[in-house]
Amino acid sequence: MNNEILNRNEIPEEYTWRLSDLFESDDLWENALAEGAKLSDRLCEFKGVIKDKETLLNALELSMEISEKLLRIYAFAKMHRDEDNSVGKYQAMTDRAMRTMTEVSSKEAFLEPEIIAIGKDKVMNWVSECEKLSLYEHYLENLFRESEHVLSPKEEAILAHTSEIGDAAGEIFEMWNHADLKFDSIVDENGNDIEVTHGRYAALLQSHDRRVRCDAFSAVYREYKKWENTLAATLSSNVKKTCYFANVRKYNSAIEMALGVDNISVDVYDNLISTIRKGLPALDEYLKLRKRVLDVDEVHLYDVYVPIVETDERKYTFEEARDLVLNAVKPLGEQYVSDMKRAFEDRWVDVYENRGKTSGAYSWGSNDVHPYVLLNFDGTLSDVFTLAHEMGHAMHSYYTNRNQPPIYKNYKIFVAEVASTVNENLLMEYLLKNTDDKKFRAYLIGHRLEEFRTTVFRQTMFAEFEKTIHAAYENGESLTAEYLSDVYYKLNCDYMGGGARIDEEIAMEWARIPHFYSDFYVYQYATGYSAAVSLVDRILNTDNGVDRYLEFLKSGDSDYPLNLLATAGADLRTQEPILMALNVFKNDLNELKGLL
Repeated sequence: MNNEILNRNEIPEEYTWRLSDLFESDDLWENALAEGAKLSDRLCEFKGVIKDKETLLNALELSMEISEKLLRIYAFAKMHRDEDNSVGKYQAMTDRAMRTMTEVSSKEAFLEPEIIAIGKDKVMNWVSECEKLSLYEHYLENLFRESEHVLSPKEEAILAHTSEIGDAAGEIFEMWNHADLKFDSIVDENGNDIEVTHGRYAALLQSHDRRVRCDAFSAVYREYKKWENTLAATLSSNVKKTCYFANVRKYNSAIEMALGVDNISVDVYDNLISTIRKGLPALDEYLKLRKRVLDVDEVHLYDVYVPIVETDERKYTFEEARDLVLNAVKPLGEQYVSDMKRAFEDRWVDVYENRGKTSGAYSWGSNDVHPYVLLNFDGTLSDVFTLAHEMGHAMHSYYTNRNQPPIYKNYKIFVAEVASTVNENLLMEYLLKNTDDKKFRAYLIGHRLEEFRTTVFRQTMFAEFEKTIHAAYENGESLTAEYLSDVYYKLNCDYMGGGARIDEEIAMEWARIPHFYSDFYVYQYATGYSAAVSLVDRILNTDNGVDRYLEFLKSGDSDYPLNLLATAGADLRTQEPILMALNVFKNDLNELKGLL
């Protein structure tokens, strides 16, 4: 591990993304920002005059044009900020882009209430009469489905003005967490002082030196603990915001609002939690196996990330990681592989950590250009899987953007984690198939067990935490640091207490999870993983599995997400995909016991 964090200008250009594909200069970005505001003024001319199908079509087409332009503007500024969060110029540009989006959203707020006021029968009759308008049929059907939660034009305009304020808690957390927060240094395996960073933390927890793992764990949570009251107030503010909007929009709860937008019943959420809770004995067995293999008196939470099978894990260059992923996705066909190669050749990917860079990884970008991928690549096998994961997101966006009109390019969050996890599973199958080394096979199976623990068990625990704290606030509970830590600690005891020692420090983990500022997002990692297990089985073992999956990637938001997944072969309205995933976990656990 390189002890020195590089500055942005020290990273070789070929390992950075090429944001000039969005705008060749900041000046052109400025021009586009001004043009976007002017387009929104044109849309205002439709206010109160939508009386026929032609006018409705023109209004919808202009609205989509504005949305695409503004996303491109915001993406350029935000991704430049993510390169180095300490650069004031791009902080300011991101703020300006967000402010413009808020202002435009306020101006556009009249559109959907006016469509609803026209009446479903008349609007759908126009759809049947106008071929171009028929493109918007699913969008309009969904709009009328949610019509009871759409307010008057004046009220919608007011809510649109508050969106930037509503995002403040998440913005504050992100800036503090990435630009201001600093952890203590620790001594690594070789006796060298090393600064703990977000990017290094995962690698430190995988160290075979238990003292290093413990020191890194303590360094991180010691720092978050210092800020517990501030962080509780920040997260509480985000919960209050969500519950406020749910109340104003006449939903029964925040979770009903979050899921209802995607036409998903709260039963799907509850089904995930109840099914996974019934599967916790398998997690207990996994943790007990980890205890025996690591030869420790008890498994602490800083022991759960180190590879369960000791191996001289090699470091992968980025080029090696890229080639592994390209080989792994070959079952999806030559065109898929060719399109992914283009992403690497045309610099869609920002590879290495640098000082001030946003931690973690994501795929995002402009619908009318191409997606981008942010990494903090450090060469571990986990980083190779992260590359596969984010490229799955990128290819999902790429195929959707190429095959769907603007109205359906932003696929729903519920399906967002499916393509990424399919790629991870394909990579795992490729690695298992291409090794004769029993020790490495055991290592890989251990890795998949750990991926399952973190993606299914852990994210479901996160989901239960989110549901609990939102319901608590709705029932009059104050979300103090003490309350949040108590709920979070007890959930850790429920989920992992049967096989591990639940360290007191873990009570503060809620304070460092950025996804808690994206309301009710995390459960979709678990449902997405479960769906991916079903789809990979079909891709590898059925004649039409690949075609059905690629059609799913191209579908975007053209149908409700549960319908899209069911058509592809994973019906999450049932327990079957979740039970299938749990069965894979149990089979892997039994095989690993045999190998060890």
